[in-house]
Amino acid sequence: MKYMMILNADPETESTATPREEDLNAMGRYNEELIKAGVMLAGEGLHPSSEGARVEYAGDERTVIDGPFTETKELIAGFWIIQAANKAEALEWARRIPLKTGRVEVRQVFDVSEFPQDNEFVQKEVQWREEHGESRTA
Repeated sequence: MKYMMILNADPETESTATPREEDLNAMGRYNEELIKAGVMLAGEGLHPSSEGARVEYAGDERTVIDGPFTETKELIAGFWIIQAANKAEALEWARRIPLKTGRVEVRQVFDVSEFPQDNEFVQKEVQWREEHGESRTA
């Protein structure tokens, strides 16, 4: 099963400062562990919300709102997608993330097999994966 570990933002991750070398090295060692264990599928850090935007939807209307966004508890600073046997294993990997403070949310990623297989777009997704490999997560 695929799980996403979502690192919530905080004032430090929302700053434009480069991470401290100690923190960068600790995270690098953690990512190395994930890779060596064969569980890491993807992982990235995100630029602060001051460099981003949101699109809000109301019927046919689309409104773009430029960052920064003030509620850091609702923002994402980065993520990992891992392959784990179950939720308990995914949570064990999340517990090992080298954070001193913060919060990581762990959520299972839908697998294409969980959707109605007679749906035209599910069938197209299955075909695409067969042709290009299983790495696509959407």
